[in-house]
Amino acid sequence: MKPDWDALAKEYEGHPSVLIADVDCTAGGKSLCEKQGVSGYPTIKTFAVGDDAGVKYEGGRSLDDLKKHAATLGPSCSVDHKELCSAEELPQLEKFAAMSSERRNGRLVKLQNAIKVKENDFEKLRAKLTKEFEASKEYLETLQNKYNPIIKLMRSATPAA
Repeated sequence: MKPDWDALAKEYEGHPSVLIADVDCTAGGKSLCEKQGVSGYPTIKTFAVGDDAGVKYEGGRSLDDLKKHAATLGPSCSVDHKELCSAEELPQLEKFAAMSSERRNGRLVKLQNAIKVKENDFEKLRAKLTKEFEASKEYLETLQNKYNPIIKLMRSATPAA
């Protein structure tokens, strides 16, 4: 993947609003990677201006896939780029911009917490279902190991015609 990433970075070199960069999480970038929660490599994250958390990219890793993703980056609907807002986004943006920063930040925290709660619920359910699946699989394998030899023997008890 590294050659494709480097090719993408070269293609975007000098771009006015998109920076393609990499961080070595095993060397000088270790503290940044820890801050960003990066534990597996390679990890790709997208950041918008003012976004310290970023969004993890889960798409394909080929050069074509990376190019398609990079084409979606850059300025988007914001107070500084209202011309990029859809008819649905603009009224919401203006409503949020009119809020005090404390109220807006409070709402952001509330929404992010709601997502975290659902993510935790999802992970608990996934763990429960995985445990049930593994138990069912083990039971199935036990039955197969017990009965398949008997089935084979029963089939061989029928004389050939």
